[in-house]
Amino acid sequence: MTLEKHSLVQEFPEYRERIHQLKTTDHHFARLFAEYHDVDHEVFRIEQGTEVSSDDYLEERKKLRLKLKDDLFSAIQG
Repeated sequence: MTLEKHSLVQEFPEYRERIHQLKTTDHHFARLFAEYHDVDHEVFRIEQGTEVSSDDYLEERKKLRLKLKDDLFSAIQG
């Protein structure tokens, strides 16, 4: 299984400029973006074996990452 990070720009490359605009002009979006980035990196480190956690914790973090991505995508679409 190939492990990869799920950066928001990588997930939605067609919205690269919109994401940048929102990060610099919308404080709520910027906060959600930073939280998404942190959670995504944490999930990646756990899956990679760099950090240790329970399976339940990992699933909880993945669900949070998905919720944040949904919230961010809603904001991107305006």
